[in-house]
Amino acid sequence: MGQGIQYGSAPCRCEHSFHATRLIALTGGPGGGKTAALELAVRSFCEHVAILPEAASVVFGGGFPRHETDPGRAAAQRAIYHVQREMERLVVEEHRVAVALCDRGTIDGLAYWPGDTSELLRELGTSHEGELTRYDAVLHLRTPAATQGYDHSNALRVESAVEAIALDRRIDELWAAHDNREVVEASDDFLTKMRRALEVVRSRLPSCCHVHPLAVSS
Repeated sequence: MGQGIQYGSAPCRCEHSFHATRLIALTGGPGGGKTAALELAVRSFCEHVAILPEAASVVFGGGFPRHETDPGRAAAQRAIYHVQREMERLVVEEHRVAVALCDRGTIDGLAYWPGDTSELLRELGTSHEGELTRYDAVLHLRTPAATQGYDHSNALRVESAVEAIALDRRIDELWAAHDNREVVEASDDFLTKMRRALEVVRSRLPSCCHVHPLAVSS
């Protein structure tokens, strides 16, 4: 995925010019299929779906220092949080889309924080519950084991398969209290996993935006 906000490319018959935007967090550990799901979402949905890039990729891809020290990790997570919040605020205040599908949500940063997560929340002036309630739904794509095809091809992905699974579990715990969370388990049938993810997104759209076929077959 590119670093900019993308929009669904399928034609739409919806005549509404104003939308109350719902945020959906697409989450999970590294290698769970988020990038593939987002690329398929661009092809499957209309212009009333925005696809927000991963804030960490925007930050690190833009040259933010990636220091493997506690101060370095802390600085990165604070920067990532603010980039994430501003991208989400942008699409919500524009009222252009019915759904904004976010490549990770602000809660994910807690999994990468080097100390007590309450410290990060306090520094940011927010709360765990407050961040959870900002998202209408959460879609968790489970990280596959090495034997299920864990992918190392992303240049910004530094985790091993074991580390990725540990992060996936941590992220799962952090989002567990959300009232509307869907977990899509790792599977040898990747297309089935992608179809399920897209079906969850489509269920949050207005009925007029349900007519497009999903750009995946299984």
